[in-house]
Amino acid sequence: MKLFDVLAAILLVIGGLNWGLYGLFELDLVAATTGAATLLSQLVYAAVGLAALYQILSLRSIQRRWNVSAVRVN
Repeated sequence: MKLFDVLAAILLVIGGLNWGLYGLFELDLVAATTGAATLLSQLVYAAVGLAALYQILSLRSIQRRWNVSAVRVN
């Protein structure tokens, strides 16, 4: 399962960088590298979305596997 955790983290970094570049420079890195509205770009977007869903649904189990606890802010 750690493999899925790492893959999800990589995909979320890609998605975060893409959103940051789009927000700052209106540059869609995924579309620029894979072609706008292509099957490949749609697969990348879907993979990033699935990675986010995976992280949301498995947050507690990921914390247990990696032996970390949530940071509490007072």
